[in-house]
Amino acid sequence: MTSVPTPTKRLLKGRFGWFFVGRTVDLAGSSMTTVALALSVLQASGRAADLGIVLAANMIPTLVLLLLGGAVADRVSRRTVLLLSNLCTAAVMTTMAVLLITDRYHLVAFVGLALVGGVVNAFSQPALRGIVPELVERQDLQRANALLASSQNTVRIIGPMIASVLVATVGGGWALAADAASYLLAAAAFTRIPAESRPPAAREPLWHDLLDGWATFRSMRWVVIMTISFALVNAANVGPWNVLGAQVVSGNDGAMGWGTVQTVRAIGLLVMSVVAVKVVLRRPLRDGAVWGTLAGLPLLAVGLTGNAWIVSAAAFVGGLGLTVASIGWETTLQAAVPAESLSRVAAYDELLSFVAIPLSQLAVGPLAAAYGAREVVLACGVAYIALCLLPLLSREVRAMRAEGQPATPAS
Repeated sequence: MTSVPTPTKRLLKGRFGWFFVGRTVDLAGSSMTTVALALSVLQASGRAADLGIVLAANMIPTLVLLLLGGAVADRVSRRTVLLLSNLCTAAVMTTMAVLLITDRYHLVAFVGLALVGGVVNAFSQPALRGIVPELVERQDLQRANALLASSQNTVRIIGPMIASVLVATVGGGWALAADAASYLLAAAAFTRIPAESRPPAAREPLWHDLLDGWATFRSMRWVVIMTISFALVNAANVGPWNVLGAQVVSGNDGAMGWGTVQTVRAIGLLVMSVVAVKVVLRRPLRDGAVWGTLAGLPLLAVGLTGNAWIVSAAAFVGGLGLTVASIGWETTLQAAVPAESLSRVAAYDELLSFVAIPLSQLAVGPLAAAYGAREVVLACGVAYIALCLLPLLSREVRAMRAEGQPATPAS
């Protein structure tokens, strides 16, 4: 059995190729929806409060039901979950589009549709993270994840631009209609994934699957260590960057300055995801932790200068490091966690990693008022770098190979 990765062209021609196409179109729809929905609600209602309520309605059921979504994705065909979720999302987007096109916008209706969309997302995310090892050989996991990251980072640049143009030219309703069409196209691509790409059927009650997933998660100490690290890193980064970073940079160089920073950062993410298709990480967790420290540089730049061009340069470098850390983590998780438990473990990882984000966003305002915005961001940048390196105190994390096994002492 060879461990040589499959050439990229051949990898994209197989069953993974159809998933890659469907996932890319799906991501394009998601990136467009984020902007199109925000602009459409503001355009229709004229009230920022409406937008906040709709976005919250979309996020809450995702967080609440994420663990259940992981259990379902491990129990039934992940291909079926992806098909149904894309069809349901298309239906939600279509209904929103019709309401806007016919001038029947109503907050209650949009909140209800956003809730449905959040429920669907809770089931689709674990399935997406769990299906890749079913479609490629173990030695191809990093390359597959790098290809997926490349498409994700590309559509993050292009999707919002397309959505903005559509809203400005033909209106928010038609922009959401285009989103709906993208989800239907993604579902069509997912139908080409072989039906046998599914985990074994489960006979235990669903609550037993949840407990079993938690037991598997806890039994893998390196997974727990990395998840705690991600939660702390998110706490140190998301609020300071999204709230205070935007405040400091736009205060110095206006809204265009902050927009430039975000665009350059996205380019850094894209560049490294393309490079990662060719480069093999032998110790993905160790390499990811070291490279991940670069993502603290944008926080340091905001804290030290706040100049848009300096922060942009730091954000580009930070995007390189963040991509390596993300691909390394996803590849190791997929290789090491048993396929029948992968979606549940990924759901626990995602929930616990993200739970600190709202707290971070709420805390930075009072902290900035008490100590100063730049001072808080600078302190968080230093903490970010330290927290990235913290998991390396574990020998198990340092030694974990790309194949999902720790290195032997002799190596």
